[in-house]
Amino acid sequence: MAFTLRGLKVSPNSASLEEARSRVFDFFKTACRSIPSIMEIYNLHDVVTVSQLRSTIASEIRKNAHIDNPKVIDLLLFKGMEELGNITEHAKQRHHILGQYVLGKQGLVQDSSTKDEGISPFLKSFYETNYF
Repeated sequence: MAFTLRGLKVSPNSASLEEARSRVFDFFKTACRSIPSIMEIYNLHDVVTVSQLRSTIASEIRKNAHIDNPKVIDLLLFKGMEELGNITEHAKQRHHILGQYVLGKQGLVQDSSTKDEGISPFLKSFYETNYF
């Protein structure tokens, strides 16, 4: 089940912007069809729904909607296929998937307002500059 995308390849270059656009739609369909198996592999049923993962994939694709060079689109498509292949082949661990696609960038921000009440100013500045 995890190796269903092994035969899927991205051709070298798109001839036009329309061809690259259709390849992106095909990639989106392939990624959405692999969501149920990804949820089984990483046991994500208790954390996220299929529609939330689908909207995350769509938002990742929409980040690059302004690009109109077919070669750049092909490069991004290759990167997306590589990422999808790594996920479906279980090359990532569950916390990688949760951090990148479930929580996103805003989920990893630490709230330092409640735990800094009785700390010296030196430690406050140290903690503020050393949180990643």
